[in-house]
This record gives sequence, C-alpha cells and structure tokens, in this order.
Amino acid sequence: MLSDAKVRAAKPRPKSYKLTDGNRLYLLVTPGGGKLWRWNFKYDGKQKTMAFGAWPQVTLSDARAKRDEVAGHLAEGNDPTIIKRIRIKANLEAGRQTFERVARAWHENARSQWAIVHAADILRSLERDVFPSIGDIPIAQLTPPLILSVLREIEARGAIETAKRIRQRISAVFIFGIGEGIAHADPAEKLGAVLKPLRKGRQPAITDLVPLRKMILTAEEDFARPVTRLALRLLALTAVRPSELRGARWDEFEDLNGAEPLWRIPALRMKGDADRKDELNGDHLVPITSQVLAVLRALWPLTGGGPLAFPSNRHAHKPMSENAIGYLLNRAGYHGHHVPHGFRAAFSTIMNEWAEREGKEHDRKVIDLMLAHVPTARVEVAYNRAAYMPRRRELATVWADMLSDGLPAPVSLVERPAKETGMRSRRRIPQPVDLEFRFPSRMRQSSKVCFAR
Repeated sequence: MLSDAKVRAAKPRPKSYKLTDGNRLYLLVTPGGGKLWRWNFKYDGKQKTMAFGAWPQVTLSDARAKRDEVAGHLAEGNDPTIIKRIRIKANLEAGRQTFERVARAWHENARSQWAIVHAADILRSLERDVFPSIGDIPIAQLTPPLILSVLREIEARGAIETAKRIRQRISAVFIFGIGEGIAHADPAEKLGAVLKPLRKGRQPAITDLVPLRKMILTAEEDFARPVTRLALRLLALTAVRPSELRGARWDEFEDLNGAEPLWRIPALRMKGDADRKDELNGDHLVPITSQVLAVLRALWPLTGGGPLAFPSNRHAHKPMSENAIGYLLNRAGYHGHHVPHGFRAAFSTIMNEWAEREGKEHDRKVIDLMLAHVPTARVEVAYNRAAYMPRRRELATVWADMLSDGLPAPVSLVERPAKETGMRSRRRIPQPVDLEFRFPSRMRQSSKVCFAR
C-alpha cells in the first residue's frame, strides 16, 4: 500500500516504473519526474487501463476515490472508459449550452404564440439587458445571485417593471431548458419577491434633463417607423398631450415660412369639458421653434400628401396608434420608467426649476399656459390663451435648446431602419425644396404655405 510519504519520495529512474497501491491502482513514475495515477481493469475479456491524473494535482486519496467510483461502474457491468467519454462529451455539450443559445432556442420555439412585434420586443429586451452580462455562461452554471445582479442593473436605471418582465422571460428560458434536459432548476423563479415594487400614482416620467436626452437618443436608435421617431421628438419638444399630437393635422400649422410659426390645436381636440371646447379662445397655441420646424421639414415628405401629420401605417385617414410611441419607449428599455405623457411632467419640472434660477416674474404662469392646463376656478376659464405669447416663444426656445443638445438632426431619423431584417431598407428624404401644401380655405391665413430652402 502506498502512503503520501512514499509518493512524495519517489524519484525518477532511467526507465518508467510503478508503485502499486490496492485493487490494481498504481503510480507510474516517468524518467522526466512525472507521477501519474493509473488503474488496470479487465472488461469483456480485455485488459484496459484508465488514467486518473497526475500527482500532486490528484492526491493519493483522490486517486483512491476515483478508483472506487469506476470500480463500482465495472461491478455493474459498465465499461468505465465509455462512461468517462460520455461524461466528457456531456460536459462539453453543457458548456456549449450557454444561456443565450438556450434563450434563442426558447424564443424560436415560442414565437408562433406571439404577435410579430411582441416576439421582436422580447428578443430585443434579452439582447439588450441579459445577453451582455450572462449570455455566454452555461445555463446550468447560472445561480440566483448572478441573475439578480442582471435585474438590479435594470432597476438601477429606474425600469422597475422592465426588470420584472425580464425576470419572467429568464424564468421561461429555464423552464424550457429543464424540459429539454439542459437545465435542472430555475434560479430566477423566486427572485420576483426581492425585486423593487412598482411605483403607484402618477405616470412614470424622467424629469432630469441628462437622462431624458439619453432616453430620447436610445429610443431613436431603436427600430421604428420614421414617422414614430419624429412623433417622439415632436412630443418631447412641444410637451403637448399624446392624443393632441396623434391627431395633428397639417392645416393646424400656421406661418411655417414666416417669422412666427405656430401650431394651433383646436379647442375641440383639447382636454377639458364642454365649456372649454366651446370657448372662443379655447384653441391651444404652441409656438414653433427652429427645432420643431426641423421635425416638420423631415416629416413633410413622408405624410404631407394627406391631412394628418401622423397617420396610421395602414390607414392614412386615421391617426397613428395610441401605443406606437409607448411601444418604442418600451423597446428601448424604459417600460415603467417613462411614458409618452411623461414629457409634460419633464417639461414642467425642468422648466420650473429653470424659472426659479433664471426666469422672470410670471414664468410659472406662462409655463402653465404652455401646458394648456385647465384652470380650476371657473372665473379664470375665459382668460385669453394667447396671453404672454412672446415670452412663451422665448421659453419654448429655451426648452428646445436644452433638450436638443446632443440629439441628431431630425432628418437623420428618417434614414434609420424601420425593421430588424437582413435587408434593412432605408428611405432617403428629398431635399426640402419647393415643398408646398395648401391649407383649407376656411383658414384665416394664406391658403398656400411653403417651407423655405
């Protein structure tokens, strides 16, 4: 029988020699000083040898444990070398079964159950939030702490509901893996209980300027119809209600080629009661800044042939879907963190803070006018909504300058791909030369307005 001392004291000789232990286990000492564990056995009438590794990486006790294990397989009529090869192959295959590989297989298997857009959103959320962190790790090696770290990163940017949805999708991948024999447990199953709770009350909104610009950049880089990207930019610049933007008509824009361009949203399309909608001065007036005008220039070649500025993709006589901008924000990873209506909260918060530092006496009242808030006191209902228009233009310019810092020109949004396909078609817009559109004759202004070169 060998001992640790004998193994350690064994010296190399001109020729290899053996130091035997019990039950056909021996240490092969090579001329180069190597000490290799070997085990001889007989299977189906043939003499065979198994290697258990080299000393000191494999100690004497380790070698004996390996011998006893394979001897048990031999006693059951199995060839230990075949079992070893099967295990090696299984381990190699398990290493190839990374989370990303299994997740893509799960998605391909389940995508027929979902709408095309929803299926694309699911895959994109995994590609954005999960694969960069744990995608290359074998799924069988993932643990709850590793998955929780991924979800915490999503929570850290304020996307609480997105983190919850991602956990559900990760869990679904593991359930698929268990069914395929690739995974043995679902480490994401219990993590929902430790994630942050959803905020209640107001609609979620980013109200800090730098994260707001980052959100717009991220969303505009995602796949979407050019009209949807431009709608998002215009919504951010004007802070109108999403319903007011969706229903925008080209004949509501006045003096686009003049010194004081204006968007006149009719009272009938504004939020409020019947009295508000019947008011003589109930229209909401939105000063058009140079940044807004740039959006309209990029939009005109796409939709200027019809009455609606933002028509539906399928029905030109209907406004775009009320969910289009929201879905774009969700795909960009801001589900539960910012909604289309949130631009109004962002404008109010950021501009009121600016007014405290640099504003004039009545700027808070002007900001309220710009948001078209309905006054609570009926005595105030009839006030002239065209009041403070010069200052409103100034504040609109301040907001547009702050928000647009670092954002690409609106015309570039048109050239970005609308769908994630192998053939990413791009639409180039013509130069804004001789682009004319006619307003209805009922408008008080000139019936023909054109964009300047």
